Amino acid sequence: MKKTLEFKAHDGEIEDIALGPDNKVVTAGRDFQCCVWQQDQLVTGLRWNENLPSIPDKAYRYQACRDSGTFLGLGTVTGSVAIHIAFSLQRLYYVKEAHGIVVTDMAFVPESRGGRELLAGNEAALLSVAVDSRCKLHLLPSRRSLPVWLLLLVCAGLIVATILLLQLAFPGFL
Repeated sequence: MKKTLEFKAHDGEIEDIALGPDNKVVTAGRDFQCCVWQQDQLVTGLRWNENLPSIPDKAYRYQACRDSGTFLGLGTVTGSVAIHIAFSLQRLYYVKEAHGIVVTDMAFVPESRGGRELLAGNEAALLSVAVDSRCKLHLLPSRRSLPVWLLLLVCAGLIVATILLLQLAFPGFL
């Protein structure tokens, strides 16, 4: 193997590293940070005190990370599990102390035929394993959205209703 890139990602040890699509790399370090990198450039990062200000810095640490391309799964040394949107790091799912102790590994269920059966209509499924000898399945429910045609139909209906109400309130409006 030949080294192609070297840079300082964290202060101290790196707990976990995951390779994602588009040559992105996700790292979880002992400095209480989780970072998304494109080559040696920081794309975005998470710190516990920014996302959960009521929790002291030293109480939690990211232990395991995985980048499905769309989602980022994170496990902590206290057993908590979270799923974030990969590009914005908006948290969609969080279970405090889902395991009794350190989350040691995680994996997203692939979107293959067998994986779709486990998804059962959910947007994503994440398996977490911990020192407590348990494996847990975390399901991210599908976020509902309106079809564009329905949204346009509602907007057109509101415009027509507004014009009719103005015509009733002010005869001769048109």
